Amino acid sequence: MPTLLIADDHPLFRAALRGAADEAAEDIQTCEAGTLDEVVATLESRADVDLVLLDLHMPGNHGLAGLAALRAQFPAVAVVLVSANEDPQIVRRALDHGAAGYIPKSAGLDEMRDAIRAVLDCQQWLPPALRGAVARAESAPGDADLAARLASLTPQQFRVLALVAEGLLNKQIADRLDVQERTVKAHLSAIFEKLGARNRTQAGVILRRLEISDPAGRVEG
Repeated sequence: MPTLLIADDHPLFRAALRGAADEAAEDIQTCEAGTLDEVVATLESRADVDLVLLDLHMPGNHGLAGLAALRAQFPAVAVVLVSANEDPQIVRRALDHGAAGYIPKSAGLDEMRDAIRAVLDCQQWLPPALRGAVARAESAPGDADLAARLASLTPQQFRVLALVAEGLLNKQIADRLDVQERTVKAHLSAIFEKLGARNRTQAGVILRRLEISDPAGRVEG
């Protein structure tokens, strides 16, 4: 019995995805989240989630950073990005960072259903109208290497990196994660080595490379 987590801050669009999911698989179970923090909390408390439909611009999601965070912390869970952004280059970047598919918000119910069904069958899915353009799109410079480096981080190291990118100091990070400050420093040393960063500023900049402006011109971050 597959379990799907629908992560979007718009209730009406969550309802549309839920309807598509009901048609995609028999006895599918769905749960919902309105922020990236809720997504992480749900995945930490439920080991049965097979697939996350992740809004590219939901609260707490720094563009592709949310995707990278979920892939680092929950590598067994497939993630499909959902977005009004249909730029083939953005779709290409999402795939390079481990997305199992990409659903435009302009997609009809049939396409949403087909996407969910395909990914649950362990296939990659893209909207037919974008497949040619995405195939021709070149990966962003350094994206493949960045994806591999981020994937090498442990879940806790990625949490530390995300808090560094938010501008938190070591003591603040230690308090947030309920660990000792020396543990944070040890994680930072490992993060710097894996990312090839010299300091926390460089490490934060590396993660912020995944920020993406939404179609309304807003930057999530």
